[in-house]
Amino acid sequence: MSLELSALPKIVGRRQRLGRGEGSGRGKTSGRGHKGQKARSKVRRGFEGGQMPLFRRLPKGGFKRSWRVVASIVNLEALNRFADGDEVTVEKLKESGLVRSKAALIKVLAGGKLTRKLKVVAHRFSAGARSAIESAGGSVQIAQ
Repeated sequence: MSLELSALPKIVGRRQRLGRGEGSGRGKTSGRGHKGQKARSKVRRGFEGGQMPLFRRLPKGGFKRSWRVVASIVNLEALNRFADGDEVTVEKLKESGLVRSKAALIKVLAGGKLTRKLKVVAHRFSAGARSAIESAGGSVQIAQ
């Protein structure tokens, strides 16, 4: 009498363990044949069997400009921390921590909603930010 719940045959057999002696049936060369490239470990990444590989057939391209200037971004939502009627300058933005002190350019974007009347001085403004500031009763000035 068997103490198993069911005696059904296994659908997936056990994994064959390679290189475990001649008696296992998969010993010595472990099913890889004798010598040659395919008997060794692996071919390197991108190897195409001796054909000129794709990464060498394609031309080199472009470079990263080391002198490019990226504008630091300030969203309208963040400007609500200033008092009504304040003048928000580049220096005030840096002091408040909204922009890193090393920032060369500051761009105001129309993210969120502005609820205060402010005079905002920055290097660049998106069209949406400019109209939102002016519709809230504030003004926009381009910094030098």
